[in-house]
Amino acid sequence: MRRRATLVATLSCLGAVAFATAPSASAATRDVWVAAMPAPTWNMAPNERDGITGMPLSPSTTVFPTVVYRRMSKGWQHTEANAPAGSSNQDLIPGPLIRAQTGDRLRIHFKNMDTLYDHPHSMHFHGVHYKPSSDGAYVPGFSGGDGDVKPGRTWTYRLTAGQDSRGVWPYHDHSPSMDDSIAGGMYGMLSIRPEGTPLPDREFEVVFAAMGDYQTVDGRAFVGNTPVFHSKVGDDVQWDVMALGSEHNTFHVHGHRWVTSARPRDTQTVGPAETFNIHWREQDPGTWLYHCHVEAHMMAGMIGIYRVSR
Repeated sequence: MRRRATLVATLSCLGAVAFATAPSASAATRDVWVAAMPAPTWNMAPNERDGITGMPLSPSTTVFPTVVYRRMSKGWQHTEANAPAGSSNQDLIPGPLIRAQTGDRLRIHFKNMDTLYDHPHSMHFHGVHYKPSSDGAYVPGFSGGDGDVKPGRTWTYRLTAGQDSRGVWPYHDHSPSMDDSIAGGMYGMLSIRPEGTPLPDREFEVVFAAMGDYQTVDGRAFVGNTPVFHSKVGDDVQWDVMALGSEHNTFHVHGHRWVTSARPRDTQTVGPAETFNIHWREQDPGTWLYHCHVEAHMMAGMIGIYRVSR
């Protein structure tokens, strides 16, 4: 009797896994083309100042060479914008926002075009289903070419968005170059919505990460440099929030609230490689601040502006 119960439990678990990973009849196959590409003069503070305090910022501390993920056209023919049109005044960091619905299959065609350092790179994805050949992590003696894509070489990562993949998830370099790559902004986000759910009117990406001497939002530091997000009253707004590195952060938007676990809140903590998304129907016009509410992080650059028009 005990053996039969164990068998039933095992079959139930297998059924749950099959349900989580099997694509539905309406599932799509989505092809995305991405390249690792140099950004030789990335500037965390192009305005060379903190827009709130007026503190000057020297390019000697804010400019550095790095390699980033770029969205590409089919066959890596030319570059395209990483973020949806109208979502932000920034690009390049984070990498391409990869959108899908539950049940979709994703083919991420990756090419290493790092002519700056000639380092290997890869793409490792959280939150989705894949075989070891699409893991993108470098483990000597075990991993294949997926985790160690040499300069000039390509790899296709094959992923499935299961029913358990709803939400937003990180992806990042997990090759032998991982530490330097992540420190330089080589990461991005997957945004997976339930099947049949329409896209939001606005989808904003906020990635908290330390860079050099500063704390950044999407690779930029301080008001006047960090992303300015725009929406209008009536918009369905989605914020995708992620932290990378080794520190915890807290996301806060002035004048707004959202609901988690059946209670309203206006501040939410996010740890390394953790993510969350929040939604609201915009109704509060004006210019608002968003920032990390770890005060030392905010004062070191982790703060920006959100503008809502009527």
